[in-house]
Formats: sequence, C-alpha cells, structure tokens
Amino acid sequence: MTVLEHVRVDAVWPAPPAGTGENAPYLGGSVLPGLVDAHVHLGLVDHARLAGSAVVEVHDLGWLPDAAPAWRATLGPSVHLEAAGPFHTAPGGYPQTRSWAPPGSVRAITNAREAETAVAALVTAGAHTLKVTLHTGGPALSDDLLHTLVRAAHAAGLTVSAHAEGEGQAQRATTAGADVLVHAPWSERLDDATIAAMAGSITWISTFAIHEGPARALALDNARRFTAAGGRLRYGTDMGNGPTPVGVNEAEILALGAAGLEGDALLGALTGVHHPDIADLTDIPATGRLLHNTRPLPRTAQDCAVWFSTAQRLTVAAAEVLSR
Repeated sequence: MTVLEHVRVDAVWPAPPAGTGENAPYLGGSVLPGLVDAHVHLGLVDHARLAGSAVVEVHDLGWLPDAAPAWRATLGPSVHLEAAGPFHTAPGGYPQTRSWAPPGSVRAITNAREAETAVAALVTAGAHTLKVTLHTGGPALSDDLLHTLVRAAHAAGLTVSAHAEGEGQAQRATTAGADVLVHAPWSERLDDATIAAMAGSITWISTFAIHEGPARALALDNARRFTAAGGRLRYGTDMGNGPTPVGVNEAEILALGAAGLEGDALLGALTGVHHPDIADLTDIPATGRLLHNTRPLPRTAQDCAVWFSTAQRLTVAAAEVLSR
C-alpha cells in the first residue's frame, strides 16, 4: 500500500487512477517522485548530507571499486545508490593524472582479455554501468579496444556510460554503442545530422551548471537540438566537480529549462519517471521516494527549482501528521 492510498492531494504527476484515496484525509499541494541525480562522485562530497534530501537516487560515475558498500551504509534506505566503480581508459588516460582521482579509481585497459576481466569485476561488484573515458587531452582507448569493451559490457548486461571530451569523442562513443554520454557535449558543436543520429540511440546527462561561458553555451545549443530531435536528456550534476551543492542543484534545473525542457519532459528528466511510461505514482514505493510540497504542481524550470528545493519527503507517517 502506498502513500497515495492514505491521502489526497491537489495534484499528482502522473495522475492517480480514478477513485484513489476518495475517502482519505486531504493533504493540499502536490506530490512528485524525488530527484534522481544521474551523475555524481560521492567520494568528493559529504554524501551523508543527501540523506533525507529531495534527492532519492544517485548514480556514482567513477571512484574506488570497493567504495559503494560504505556509501550505502551511510545513506541508508533514504537514498538509492547505483555505482559504476572505476573509470576505464588507456594507460595514463583521463583522469589517471588528476589529483582528485585516488589510486585505484582508474582501470587501464590494454587488450581484450583485460576488457573481459574488467567487466567481470564490475558484475561481481554489482555495478550498474561501465564508465569509459574518451579524452583528447591524453592517451585514449583505440576504436577496436573501445568496441571490444562495449561489447563485453553489453554481453554481461551492463550499460556503458562515456565521458566524451574533445572533437569527435562523442561521435566515437555513439558509434561504439555507448548507452549514455555522462555530459551533454560541451567541447564541440555537433552538426544536425550527428545530433539526429544520437537522438535515437544514446541518452545524455545534462551537467550544464559545471560549465561557464562558451562551454555552457555549446552544451545548451547541442542539447536544445538533441531534445528537439527526440533525444532523452537526464538530470545530472557531476556533484563533487567544484563547489556543487550536495542535494538539489537549482542551477542545473534552470539549465534544463534553458535547454528547452518543460512540463512532462522536464519532470521526467528530473525524476526518471516518464509520463506515460507508468500509469500512476502508486507504482513507486512509499519508502521516502515521494516528495510533497504545498505549492502546486510545477511545469517550468523556475517552478521546479523552487518546488524541489522546498519539498519534503512524503512517508506514511508524514502524511498522517500533515493531514490532521
């Protein structure tokens, strides 16, 4: 039984079935699923601050391979964690030489056998995706080895998430069969034909707010054309990359609006719940993954930034208190 069977609200997205909660106590405002941040680095932030926030799920995209159990113990049941484990790249490739990347957080791949071994290690660790880095600023995987790594990951049931930085790298990731670009491309303007091809084959994670000036403008321009072509964009902040907030990132939500998202498309990017992919919110567990706000249902990026920043977790206990 879910929270929505205990209380009634003014607005729920997507709408609950007719008759749901007709005799339940009345709770004003609106209810939405919590935020899903599809790109974080928990090793670089005080991740304990996420517990109880409006962020109900995070995807760590690159850190020590054995870090996830301790993170889950800290976060508890209030924040679901998916962890990718280490970055995969060529020897000396990004981010192996970066001061923020601790030893063991980058796994170098030099041949097909190492690719298979790396994938097996991810499966054993319960990783949700394989993170690969393609960076023109240093050594990078060859096309053949990149394709081998992607095929091995897919054969094992993993997705592939690519950091693609520099001219041609986003196209390389897409051609190799990667499932996700972990940043909306910001280091080159993609032509319309490339954008159209990507829209049907790969998801982009936003991370607009980590950029400034021309880089942000490039990312937003690419993303506007990508979403207009039918591409799916997900909310992700690259939490830990610079002074990013731990929790709701209002600047990132506003940037999704600047990229052209509003209404259902915006809410889907923020929550991972896409209307009409599910019939109603009763499909979402009531264990703290729903948020309540006395404000009406938001439809613009400005309204979403305020709504999620001021929302509270809606649990059965909270609903009972609020509805008295």
